[in-house]
This record gives sequence, C-alpha cells and structure tokens, in this order.
Amino acid sequence: MPAANAPSTIATNGDEATARPLRARITSHLGIDPRALGAFRIGLGLVILFDLLVLRASGLETFYTDDGVLPRAALADTSPTLAQWSLHAISGSLWVQALLLGLTVILAVCLLVGYRPRLAAVGTAVLLASLYARNPYLVNGGDTILISVLFLATFLPLDARWSLRSHRQDDSRHLSVATATILLHVVVIYAINAILKFQSDPWTSGVAVRRIFHLEDFVYLFGPTLAEYPAVLTGISWLWTAVLSASVLLVVATGYLRIAIVAAFVGAHLSMATTMRLGAFPFVMCAVLLLFLPPQVWAFVDRLVTESGVSSPLAPVLLETDDPKPSAGRSLLVRRGLRVATAGLLVCVLVGLVGWQITAAGLVETPSSGADSRLEGASWAFFAPNPPDSYSWYVVEAEYESGKSIDLVDGGEVSFDRPPNAMDRYPTTLWKRYGTKTQGAGAVAQPAAAYFCEQTSTDVESVTIYQVDQSVDADGPVGEPVPQQRSAVTCG
Repeated sequence: MPAANAPSTIATNGDEATARPLRARITSHLGIDPRALGAFRIGLGLVILFDLLVLRASGLETFYTDDGVLPRAALADTSPTLAQWSLHAISGSLWVQALLLGLTVILAVCLLVGYRPRLAAVGTAVLLASLYARNPYLVNGGDTILISVLFLATFLPLDARWSLRSHRQDDSRHLSVATATILLHVVVIYAINAILKFQSDPWTSGVAVRRIFHLEDFVYLFGPTLAEYPAVLTGISWLWTAVLSASVLLVVATGYLRIAIVAAFVGAHLSMATTMRLGAFPFVMCAVLLLFLPPQVWAFVDRLVTESGVSSPLAPVLLETDDPKPSAGRSLLVRRGLRVATAGLLVCVLVGLVGWQITAAGLVETPSSGADSRLEGASWAFFAPNPPDSYSWYVVEAEYESGKSIDLVDGGEVSFDRPPNAMDRYPTTLWKRYGTKTQGAGAVAQPAAAYFCEQTSTDVESVTIYQVDQSVDADGPVGEPVPQQRSAVTCG
C-alpha cells in the first residue's frame, strides 16, 4: 500500500517545490516588509495630525460652520449629494465641528501608536471623507489619495511592527491581495501622470516647470529663488517626467534598483514640499513609498536603532507579543470565504480607482458634465497634461456709508495692480486653497461676501469681491492683471 501511494506523494511534493520559488519571486515584487508597514502607519498618522491640527483647526469656524464662508445652505445648493451624507453637515455649530475634529485626532493618534490600527484607519478615513465633503473647495488630489490609502490600509497588518501591540514573529515579507493592491495603486497614480505628461507640449518641450514656478501665489520657501534659474527648471521638468516614466520599476525592480527608484521619488516629493504649496500630498506619497523599501533597508534601520540604544527606553511601550492563534471554533470554510470575498473587493476597488482616474484625466471619452465637473477636480493629474497659465488673487472692496472704499484684505486702497507677492493676499493656506477652488463659482462667492459683511464694522454699506487674474508663460507674467467681479452684497 505505501508503494502504491508513492507516485502521488512525489507529485505533490514536486508541485510544492515548484510553487515555493514562484511565491518567493512574487513576494519580492508585491510583498511588504512588516517594518515598512509600521513606518507607513506612523507616517500616515503624523501627516493626518499635521493636516488637522496645523492647517485645518485654525479655520474650523471660517470654513466649516454656518457662520463661515460656506454655510450648509450654500453647500446644499452647490453639492446636494455631499451635503446629504457628510456627517459634519448635521450641524453648523462650531462645537460640533470641534467635537468631530477631536474624534478624528484621537483616531489618528491610535493609528500613529498602533492601537487597533485597522479600526483607527477606517474610522479616520470615514471622518476625513466627511470633513472633505463638508467643504469640497478645500480638497486637493493629495487629500483624496490619503482617503484611498487609508481604506486600503484597513486590509493590511498595520500592527506588524512598532505598535502598542505588535504581533511579531519574524521579519519575512507579507504577501496578499491587499499588499499587491496598495502597491499597484501607487504605481497607477504615477503611470497615469506620466502618460498625461507625454501628451503635453509644455512637458515634452521642458517649459512646464518654468511656467509653474512663475505662479506667484503657489511657490514659496525656495521656490522664488529657484525660479531665477530657467535652465535648472527645464532640467527638472524632463527629470520628473523621466522619474514618472520609471514608476513601473517600483514593482518590477527589486533590491538596490528599487531602493534607487524609491529614493528618486521621495527626493522629488520633498523638493516639491520645500518649493510649492501642495498641502499634504508630498508627505502622503513619502509615507506610501516606504511600503516599497525592501528588507535590506529595514535591516540597516534595525542595526542603527540597536547600536544607538534607542530601543531600550521604548521597550516598555512597544509591546511585542506572539501572534494570537485563531479561534478553534472558527470554521476553516468561513475563513476561506472571507479571504475570497476580501480579495474580490480589493480587486474591484483597484479597478474602480483606475477607471475613475482614467476617466477623470480625460484618457477616455465620456459624456462631459461641464468644466466644473467634480470628477475633473478629483483627478490626480497634478499639473498634467498642461500646467496653469495664470494665477489669481482677490480684492475685497468694502464701501462705507461715507463713500470711502478700502480693500479688506490689507486695509489699504482698492487697487488691481499686481502685488509683489500674490500669496500675501491670502491670510492662510486654507484661504488660498478656497480662493483657487472657487474660481468662477458664483454660488459660493455670494455667501463669502456676506461673511465679510459680518466681519466688518456696522457702517460698511456693501462688500464686493473681485478676482484678479494674471497670465504667465515660461518667462514670467504676460500682460496686465484682469479683474472680474465675483459677487456683491449689501450689508446690514
């Protein structure tokens, strides 16, 4: 009898021996090191906390309550669907917005330290999506990428390392449909951007970055200095296009070549953060790129931490425990069914994201909903196929009963001349983003003018908002500024 079973046993062992090298090869491309998962989780937590506490908290009343520039009635007129399902739109009171912001901060802290990180990730994603829906004019592509990676993160073992309850057994890579989905998601973001740039004359001719760096309401820190070197900007334009074209190597390459590709992307994003106002986008992408780093990088990090002695004081906080054994009562069939269902869901999500962005980027022809389409605004194209050819600022004219007029932005005389620094016309980054996103949207300009009426003295008779546009090309400003009246209201 044993002899009769020998051929089938040999065949089974042979299949397993063949499958092991194949799985190892796939893992090297689509698997994620558990230490990378820990660093990714920590990075996302820090980015979310910075965005909430530094950027949005100070503008909570101005941008998210009924006493601000976008009351719920105005949101319902312009975006009825968002107004219906946004949790933040249940009340226009400041205390409700502060409570929801505080809850989001608590969940972000849980994600940061690794306490119930999957629940924290999905809860943070839901609350951030609700916050963004409450005022869609403060949302950019980086915010929507953050939501997408938070959702995908809920299917990853985020507590594998460097968490309050780290289920650590070894440092072997995790491979699953979830790891493949989030890695391919990032590659798709970059690949679509590369395709769009190759369809653009400004990018293929090398003048796109030069034009971008003449958008005076957009560049900051080292940006204005860099704008004085057009040859360098031309080289950067071609270099960034080349890096985007190599994005497929993030999953195709392994070892040191992959490390070099990741380093190129991280370096590009950090350079963006020091020269352009892109919100959380560069830092979200840097956190996600950590997932691509292979084990040799994390082994080096482990050695540095061990040699520095930093791990010693952290030992009481970062509790390492064994993986909990699955409940004996849980059916193997149920577990397999859940895995199949999860895999199917993730595949559908990836296909949906790819289709959405291909449509939003205009790579396929679809019935257009007009220039103000929400889908167009949600694209992750980022200055592709063509960068902006103008920038703008606002003049808010307040006319007093005496006939005197002043500009409420700076308290001086009303003037439409080009300012030395257009960003100085915006009190904060949120004001800049709101002003950019609401261009041409008269329905939201009217409540903004009413808001300024409320903020002025009682002897102001009327407030008029003007948007002033300045055209630019690769060599700088072109022509004179062009003012356009956006709204006017009678105060009192």
